[in-house]
Amino acid sequence: MNVRAIFIDMDGTLLKASNNISHRNMEAINRLMNQGVKVFLATGRHYEVTAPYHKEIGLRTPMICLNGAAIHDADTGRVMQMKIVQLNEERFHHLTAENPCNVMIHTANGLYCKETNEEIDYWTNVGQIPPRYIGDLRQANYQDVLKYSVRTGAPSPKISALFKKEAEVIDWNDGFELLAPNVSKWSGIKSLLTEFRMSPNEVVAIGDGPNDIEMLRHAGTGVAMGNASEEVKAAADFVTGHHENDGLAEFIERYLIKSYAI
Repeated sequence: MNVRAIFIDMDGTLLKASNNISHRNMEAINRLMNQGVKVFLATGRHYEVTAPYHKEIGLRTPMICLNGAAIHDADTGRVMQMKIVQLNEERFHHLTAENPCNVMIHTANGLYCKETNEEIDYWTNVGQIPPRYIGDLRQANYQDVLKYSVRTGAPSPKISALFKKEAEVIDWNDGFELLAPNVSKWSGIKSLLTEFRMSPNEVVAIGDGPNDIEMLRHAGTGVAMGNASEEVKAAADFVTGHHENDGLAEFIERYLIKSYAI
């Protein structure tokens, strides 16, 4: 494989369930960087909870955050690219208020949520920035939305389908997310490939979630984690081990590390 770059998902791929990077994954990424391969993070997370891991690995590449809705500069964290999603807010709040769910709205200037939970507490702890607002979102004064996240606790394709005319919809087992039309991790990758003068066939993408399908399908080499669903695995060229068993490192060691015979 002639690989110049790898785009790595975070949750369920780079990170264990404990939100840590294993020693083996770190070692494999470092060996890859020493070979001159550019390593990027491509995540559904917002910048504040991506940057600490980016720094821990020692990356100097832009970060694709919020499923491609925002791309941040490696050094300054400045937003290099931003894609705003515009919904009929009244309709959105009416539909989500009818169903028991938590709603998280990621904006250009912070997080607004209906209620807090363990995940949001973790984000606050890691990113050191609490939500700007917690409560009835109809009363919140937010703008420049990058991602809506609706957590119903179960697959909700009937509700998410109601937004397909105005947004890019990602269905999850516990709800759905809404982005601006045609925004995905892959759309973010494409803009970086232009900037770095690389072609898709020189790129590996690795992930485990429905938000990774586009990049697994379109990258030169798409790799699904062992913990991915069958739908995600079907979009990939390779399936590696489970994220709890260093599946990321397993793929890198097996296919991307060049061993030089002495």
